[in-house]
Amino acid sequence: MERKVMIQADNLKKRYRLGQINGTTLQHELQSWWAAKRGKEDPNRHIGGTAADPNAVFWALKGVTATIYAGETVGIIGENGAGKSTFLKLLSRVTIPTEGSFDLYGRITSMLEIGTGFNGELTGRENIYMNGAILGMNKAEIDAKMEQIIEFSELREFIDTPVKRYSSGMYTKLGFAVASHLDSEIMIMDEVLAVGDVAFQNKCIARMRQTAAEEGRTVLYVSHNMNQIRQLCSRCIVLSHGEVIFDGPVETAIQHYLNQFRQENIFRNYTGESRPKWLTDNRIRIRSAEYIDHDTIIFRGDEKMRLHMVLDVKDDVPGLSLRIEVSDLNNNKLGTYFLEDICDCRAGETVELEAEVDISRFTNATYNTIYCFFVRDDAGTNLNVDRVIGLSFIHTYSEVARQIQWEKENWGYLRLDGAEVKELKRY
Repeated sequence: MERKVMIQADNLKKRYRLGQINGTTLQHELQSWWAAKRGKEDPNRHIGGTAADPNAVFWALKGVTATIYAGETVGIIGENGAGKSTFLKLLSRVTIPTEGSFDLYGRITSMLEIGTGFNGELTGRENIYMNGAILGMNKAEIDAKMEQIIEFSELREFIDTPVKRYSSGMYTKLGFAVASHLDSEIMIMDEVLAVGDVAFQNKCIARMRQTAAEEGRTVLYVSHNMNQIRQLCSRCIVLSHGEVIFDGPVETAIQHYLNQFRQENIFRNYTGESRPKWLTDNRIRIRSAEYIDHDTIIFRGDEKMRLHMVLDVKDDVPGLSLRIEVSDLNNNKLGTYFLEDICDCRAGETVELEAEVDISRFTNATYNTIYCFFVRDDAGTNLNVDRVIGLSFIHTYSEVARQIQWEKENWGYLRLDGAEVKELKRY
């Protein structure tokens, strides 16, 4: 049986001129334009900024071709600036392509950002009517869907309140409820579920799967959350620098996306980086951190993460210890490793340490870390001596540690075992 084409994009390109627009007001735009016409300096240029090259351009898309069929749930992934949002804006007719063309074979609803398509002065109920009318539905058709939309949005108490008073989470709930229940054949979602609570996110993903499987709708979904992509999508397109680098099975696409994190991401130099203002203890400075024997930040489930760190010691530090705090991409703290009593550091020396960390308990996802060196005073209080943003990664409970009063707000909910110092050099 021949599949029905819903979206056909052919060699889509989008070019933007740099520095030509986006002043804060129309008055500023006119001031800048008039100064340029007279050969004068731009009065609105930032201090220390340089004049924009009037011929400078940026190609957000460089020739994207894709065919998407009825009932498909297609994930669009890629690094920031890859062209994901531009691609969806073209399909949603928010902007037009510089070159190329596309055809849509059905009505489209889209959520490109929080509050898209809403009038802040209208109530939630009135905005539902307005969105339905835009799709060509009459009042009777919208009335038939109204109760389902209100029930799904979980906003019955606020449905007759102007949406300008809604929080971002409420905007998301109403926007998704409208987009998923009104009569359209194509749904386009751009990272909008990142704002909602976890329970509502799961409900939305289940709803999108249902609309694709039972109603034959086509779903395009942009997200940096690979677990959501896995749950929802039957196919995935990977964009990089405005071009399609892969189009196919989800797991293979995610691997292509993760492989973009190459060797430059396994090393970090902290020399010259500013410290948090609250950190007043200057006895230790972290010079660098890197992964050992690994050329990407991607680790298999059975691999251990080996970390090499270099420290400069400015004053004596007895009983130096290290916390490795792990969080997800939404900055939710998941857990913390402790390396207790690494060494007694002496003023003027350099310390190199190699640590091995068991990350087998983590699921398939991307994680951020923070490295925080600390000492413990006579009262058992932790005193931080240096703290930096650590390396990201994908994918011995000592007697002293039992005395620590657990701070889940700062360290996460789990005490993570499996980190140890494998080698230590001091010179």
